[in-house]
Amino acid sequence: MSRVLVAKLGLDGHDRGVKVVARMLRDAGFEVIYTGLFQTPESVVAAAVDEDVDAIGISMLSGAHEALMPLVTQRLREAGAENIPVILGGIVPDGDLEAMREAGMAAVLTPGATADEVVAAVSDAIERSQQTA
Repeated sequence: MSRVLVAKLGLDGHDRGVKVVARMLRDAGFEVIYTGLFQTPESVVAAAVDEDVDAIGISMLSGAHEALMPLVTQRLREAGAENIPVILGGIVPDGDLEAMREAGMAAVLTPGATADEVVAAVSDAIERSQQTA
């Protein structure tokens, strides 16, 4: 069973969507660790390493993805855990998608993604990371 850490990064206090995603993943057979609101890149990476997760899912609706997401992948590299894929979900303008991929996101899911798309994105990211490990 794959373990996925799900987090809300930054000051965004809207957590309904991330809880729905956590339930989708749980129902699909993943073990889900939800860290709650107002996490920092450092706290997300520390929890991911401590929990020995196979992937990180981050929900962001605040527009701070450009500033915060590169810090997550940087902190993962610093922790020697760059093999943990990061999936970003939330409000990400089309013009920012390429920048998020360049920042190291394994996938970016925007509003309207179905449960099947969420599960497939996480599963594919984990599979790709295990092939390169």
